[in-house]
Amino acid sequence: GFVAPKQHRSPFVVVLQSTSETVEPPVDYEVPEDAVIQIKPKAMIRLRELREKQDVPTLVLRMGVRNGGCSGLSYVMDFASEDDIEDDDAIDEYEQEAIKCVVDAKSMLYLYGLELDYSDELIGGGFKFFNPNAEEACGCGSSFGV
Repeated sequence: GFVAPKQHRSPFVVVLQSTSETVEPPVDYEVPEDAVIQIKPKAMIRLRELREKQDVPTLVLRMGVRNGGCSGLSYVMDFASEDDIEDDDAIDEYEQEAIKCVVDAKSMLYLYGLELDYSDELIGGGFKFFNPNAEEACGCGSSFGV
């Protein structure tokens, strides 16, 4: 019979898992009514860690869009302070978590319904954006077109 040659496995082989196999943690937080951004459990876990690192009473996360990126628009996400919140900003407040997600009026149009997730993969890890409004997206995951 046919005997396949022995293959030497490199200690640096990376096995990619399909996302369908990863177990989604439960939603253990209260989602604000009519939230602009849907924060997934893995992203919430990471935001809690960041809030502790920032050592602030409330973590204010400002999200928006700007021109640029491979598909025309790209996401921006940064920390802000309570003082930076403008009158026309949309605010998703997670009271129990002491986290506020703030979106400016111009970005609302593009971000409504956006899912914020988090991946701790070594390559391509970090916060992930899934936008139901995007007609095109690119492989980098931080740029989109409408």
